[in-house]
Amino acid sequence: MRQLLRAKTIILQHLIGNQPKLYRSVQAQFTEHDSFDSICKGHGRIEKRKVSTAYIDLKLPEWLSVKTVIKVESERQLRAKTEFSTRYYISDLTESALKFYQRIRGYWGVENQVHYVRDVTQGEDKSRIRTDPLPQILAEARNLALNLYRDAGFDNMAQAQRQCQFSLKHITSLFRMK
Repeated sequence: MRQLLRAKTIILQHLIGNQPKLYRSVQAQFTEHDSFDSICKGHGRIEKRKVSTAYIDLKLPEWLSVKTVIKVESERQLRAKTEFSTRYYISDLTESALKFYQRIRGYWGVENQVHYVRDVTQGEDKSRIRTDPLPQILAEARNLALNLYRDAGFDNMAQAQRQCQFSLKHITSLFRMK
């Protein structure tokens, strides 16, 4: 995950274990400096998160700019089961645990608003179109549709798509045509 802010690249990278040396180094050296706890209820579950930060010198040549390691411990209580997970992030910023919590949650907000809608509602991952330039053209058409739905006041993209599939009146209203 990389974010652009004022022409400076901010690194906020999720570690997933595909770089075992880095991952082991982060786990071994993590000593909590600051933390923030949150509890979210909704969609039939309770999610507890603890975001902790540590300032670490990884002593790895390819990661010299890393200043902070972020540890996110999650507990999701579903109706019949509880799931636990621990994720690590690295960053070149030195912010509070609350600020990192907001950045990480903000990223997932974008993921859920855009990528999830495109993947699930619009079926982008199921598309079998692979020949250039068609994938890019269809991605732009999907983005246009989402922007038109949001501009028309829809919050639920699946509902907007269903209404427009079955009524020319809805499509023309999106384009403000008579």
